Amino acid sequence: MRLGVLDIGSNTVHLLVVDAYPGAAPLPAFSHKVDLRLAEHLDPDNTLSHTGEKQLTTVVSEALRIAEDKGVEDVIAFATSAIRDADNGDDVLSRVQERTGAHIRVLSGEHEARLTFLAARRWFGWSSGRLLVVDIGGGSLEFAAGQDEEPEVAISLPLGAGRLTRDWLSADPPPQKALRAMRKYVRAEIARQAGSLLRGGHVDHAVGTSKTFRQLARIAGAAPSDEGFHAKRFLKHADVSVLVGRLGAVDSAERARLPGVSEGRAAQLPAGAVVADAVMDLMEIPQLEICPWALREGVILKRLDTLT
Repeated sequence: MRLGVLDIGSNTVHLLVVDAYPGAAPLPAFSHKVDLRLAEHLDPDNTLSHTGEKQLTTVVSEALRIAEDKGVEDVIAFATSAIRDADNGDDVLSRVQERTGAHIRVLSGEHEARLTFLAARRWFGWSSGRLLVVDIGGGSLEFAAGQDEEPEVAISLPLGAGRLTRDWLSADPPPQKALRAMRKYVRAEIARQAGSLLRGGHVDHAVGTSKTFRQLARIAGAAPSDEGFHAKRFLKHADVSVLVGRLGAVDSAERARLPGVSEGRAAQLPAGAVVADAVMDLMEIPQLEICPWALREGVILKRLDTLT
């Protein structure tokens, strides 16, 4: 069947259309992205603004129209941290559903981590042993670890690259004092969780998903996207440690000129590098492998499992 997954994230709204069959890898057929930056539409009272709701309604309506044009039989729509964190998130989604017909489910951070872990496990297989999967999103950071398809532990922290940039790094480039203060906060938050993630035993394979990890790996010399899904891509902690200082010392325009860095994500990259550095240091990960599958693929795989 042809499935559509509509991912309403903190930075982008992404419609992924795949041809999916039980027992087989979903094959991407079409992709449509809009840089809505929903998290930036949160008002000081932690509610999503009227403008943000209006733009979301327009984008969802357009995505559903595209899905229909592409022959999609079923659209699975979900929202992550931007809607999850908004005090009026449920009300907004109710009105969006009324106007567009889209049923949008809000995923908890832990559920995000579990679905992303499932995608990584299916991609790398059982031979990878005990997996540790890390995803740096716009609003949150997810970890999951385990030996099976269901992780033994799944954790979500409010340490997304976009959120940290808004809360800590208002200037461009950010002052070193602000970067140090953010670094201290990030490391303290991650250190509280490190024990529970490592308690299950030695990690055989550390995996990174998300745009942040892909961009850092590309800057460090990993294969470009046009070499395809199956090109192996790695990110070394030694390279991340260097990039933390390098990315924080220049402005967004200069970051956007680096290989693999999109203009829309350039502002968030110093915060993302600080999080990646903290994760790899505190979890003692010398190198992680970039997984091309993540949350959207996990949602598709879970849906296919219900068909068998």
